[in-house]
Amino acid sequence: MKLAVVLLNWNGETLLRQFLPSTLAHSREANIYVIDNGSTDGSLAYLKNQKEVTTICLEKNWGFAEGYNLGLQQIDADLYCLLNTDVEVSSNWLTPLLNAFTSNLKLAVVQPHILDYYQKTNFEYAGAAGGYIDALGYAFCRGRLFDNLEQDNGQYDDTTDIAWASGACFFIRKNVFDRLGGFDSRFFAHQEEIDLCWRARNLGFNVQAIGASKVYHVGGGTLPKNTFKLYLNYRNALAMLAKNLPANRLLIRLFLRMLLDGIAGVRHLLKGEFRFIGAILNAHFYFYRHFPTYLKQRQNNYTTDYYYVYSVVYEVFIKKIKKFSTLLKNQR
Repeated sequence: MKLAVVLLNWNGETLLRQFLPSTLAHSREANIYVIDNGSTDGSLAYLKNQKEVTTICLEKNWGFAEGYNLGLQQIDADLYCLLNTDVEVSSNWLTPLLNAFTSNLKLAVVQPHILDYYQKTNFEYAGAAGGYIDALGYAFCRGRLFDNLEQDNGQYDDTTDIAWASGACFFIRKNVFDRLGGFDSRFFAHQEEIDLCWRARNLGFNVQAIGASKVYHVGGGTLPKNTFKLYLNYRNALAMLAKNLPANRLLIRLFLRMLLDGIAGVRHLLKGEFRFIGAILNAHFYFYRHFPTYLKQRQNNYTTDYYYVYSVVYEVFIKKIKKFSTLLKNQR
């Protein structure tokens, strides 16, 4: 199985210098690529001296989704690993993941466990031990419920099916990526991997987290928290629901999600965070304008078993549940 480990870079010279050496040292089974999204710092000069790395140069910053779509078209491989530039990999990290793909032909996407680079005994926000969503599309993870992060004590070290794998370290078969048409380029960044995994699951493929492999993620190293990030999260969540919800649940669950978005807006209002209210409103206005387009992107097959609990918001903020292990999976 021909593996390509592919990093997407935009003005990340500092991160490349810090983390690319560990990727090169521990990924001898793979060919290493960097897709550069029109960097203007010293990234390209640094990469020019990395003889083990193939650099693919794009003319501008296309974002995560389209940047990978365009760059991967130029890579010959059976399996892609999409790896953030702020991830430190560990010795033998690839072997359990490659073995999983070899033994299960229905397996389309996997992720290792993602731990905090600065607190290596803790799970990291972006993916932790595997991602899930609730019925309204709110994302959470084994080891992370909203901002509640758990220590990794081996409690999730089993291999298990999940709803989505983190884009921080995301393995996918090339033929599945191509069949799905890659990431939705409209997403730009944030939740495009959740959407892609949901579409794969709608076609009957499996997505898994494999605890025998662990990597360490800085987190927040590529896009700081700001109104643009908030806008993308709200907009892309609605788009993802419109594209993937079962038809008989589409309108009611979209309405409920919009209602909760409105409640979030009121909370920002009470805090005087007016710029965040604007981000939510802009996200909704964009979604309303493009709703017919999202409906046209819907597939013919939809899994009804797409969520873990009906409302993780209720579980965390009303029932005060702090750990994934205490969530009770909804029975359908």
